[in-house]
Amino acid sequence: MAGTYDDRDGKIWLDGKLVEWREANVHILTHALHYASSVFEGERAYNGKIFKSVEHSERLLKSGELLDMPIPYTVEEIEKAKYDALAANGFTDAYVRVVAWRGAGADMGVASSKNPVRMAVACWEWGAYYGDAKMKGAKLDIAKWKRPSPETIPTAAKAAGLYMICTMSKHAAEAKGCSDALFFDYRGYVAEATGANVFFVKDGEVHTPIPDAILNGITRQTVIQMLKDKGITVHERHIMPEELAGFEQCWLTGTAAEITPVGQIGDYTFEVGDITRDVAESYEAMVRA
Repeated sequence: MAGTYDDRDGKIWLDGKLVEWREANVHILTHALHYASSVFEGERAYNGKIFKSVEHSERLLKSGELLDMPIPYTVEEIEKAKYDALAANGFTDAYVRVVAWRGAGADMGVASSKNPVRMAVACWEWGAYYGDAKMKGAKLDIAKWKRPSPETIPTAAKAAGLYMICTMSKHAAEAKGCSDALFFDYRGYVAEATGANVFFVKDGEVHTPIPDAILNGITRQTVIQMLKDKGITVHERHIMPEELAGFEQCWLTGTAAEITPVGQIGDYTFEVGDITRDVAESYEAMVRA
């Protein structure tokens, strides 16, 4: 599949039916465009099966609830929509994007309870999110923005509005020749990258931030369980920025990122070591099993 994302051949599932890709449009006064009333999921299909698909569908519904935006589909209906979209486009290995949003309707102020909640599923072939960094280790900038307090925004939701600072931070990182940026949170603790959770290795043990102000990623949870099954100690804790100097290895996890080694964050460097490689290989085997 080639071309810009609004000009491609294929089908998109939209509000209960498959439509031509170029015709999957919304009105300019769609509430989500103006007020970020939108939640989404990013998923990957491997060999025709969407990895952790049900968990993603369940989280989508939860995100909608957190934004006071009840999504009018069940988990089973969302699952069918995803697989219908894959089949309509002839994909077995693909990225799957499910998005739900407040559409255009009777409300056009901040409140939008009179407007319908709509949903779409698009899928496309997508390789490594960080390109060749997946093999040699990504280089990360340190973002100037902070992950906000859960008292200010529903950080447990995978909501479009939470990604505004991610876009700005990734633009700034790419301008410096980096692949991504690492956030600290509102307290100054290490948080996550713009679209991925972060893990560190020291003395054979793994350390990762507590998800109390960041999204508890499904890939993150999968990798933590994988490490525990391997007998590797995992510390979920608050990590201070000055600790970065003492970590030996680092990697990112996410549906798009999969398992991506990190070679550098700011002035701190890391090796792509045995634990990182083993986790990446084990995850690849798991998703294709």
